[in-house]
Amino acid sequence: MLLRRVLLLVPLLLGIVLFVFLVMRFSDADPASAYFQGANPTQEQLQQFREENGLLDPLPVRYVDFVGDLLSGDMGISVLTRAPVVDQVTTALPLTMQLAFMGLGIAVVLALLLGVTAAVYRDRLPDQLIRVVSLTGVAAPAFWLALLLIQYAAVDHGWFPTGGYINPNDSFTGWLETMTLPALALSLPVAAQLTRIVRTAVVEELDKDYVRTAVGSGLPPVVVVGRNVLRNALINPLTVLGLRVGYLLGGAVVIETIFALPGMGKLMIDAVRNGDPAVVQGVVLTTAVGFVVVNLLIDILYLLVNPRLRSAT
Repeated sequence: MLLRRVLLLVPLLLGIVLFVFLVMRFSDADPASAYFQGANPTQEQLQQFREENGLLDPLPVRYVDFVGDLLSGDMGISVLTRAPVVDQVTTALPLTMQLAFMGLGIAVVLALLLGVTAAVYRDRLPDQLIRVVSLTGVAAPAFWLALLLIQYAAVDHGWFPTGGYINPNDSFTGWLETMTLPALALSLPVAAQLTRIVRTAVVEELDKDYVRTAVGSGLPPVVVVGRNVLRNALINPLTVLGLRVGYLLGGAVVIETIFALPGMGKLMIDAVRNGDPAVVQGVVLTTAVGFVVVNLLIDILYLLVNPRLRSAT
């Protein structure tokens, strides 16, 4: 099954590349105009730029050239900075990955704590309170939570900075302070959604015969839940978690802009504002490929957690 998933990545990635290529080619973005931005070029200069960069070639030829460049690690040249796009992407990508995975970790921890607690105390006060909190979190957009966190934790109390980024190599404490609020704003809606799914999955497991047998034989409920129930209940949440990674990567665009973090989101927003299609294309492709790779890792975890799926293959 794992081999089949890996082989399916090839047509999937080619489809992503084709989609991004067509969207960018049929958009209003003109690399020639962006290259001469503010210089009032003549039509001859624009035509010469398009000829030298293959912008007048037939679309199939341009697509083949585009795929060939990607395979060689070439994402093109920024028409504004004249720097390779791959250099800008590799500079911004680590910060976005830090933000996304920090948010993912917070979301998973909160979802497990709240979801299991709600399931153990089903239909009682803790379950009702967690239900209200989780439904509120699902309805709250990440950018609104970000503004609330900035106002309360940064402006009113000064616990965290309002924005900016400190490299962990310079100061780990400073890095943690600058990343905490963005990661919280990004993770809370995901944690709220996962909490409901974990709660439902754990409730279903708690009603099964093996749980009653284990508790009746004298095993502490904490041991039964931690050793048996959670492992069986995590199968469905893992599937949803793979889809939520795409939300985390996409939501990082807005969160990085709000907190002035120099990641992929800010890079793409600046490229859109300045009319730099090569950078926009590089960021979108990298984000899409990252989403596919992370979902492959989730599939591997799914195989590890579900022994019946392994035996079926």
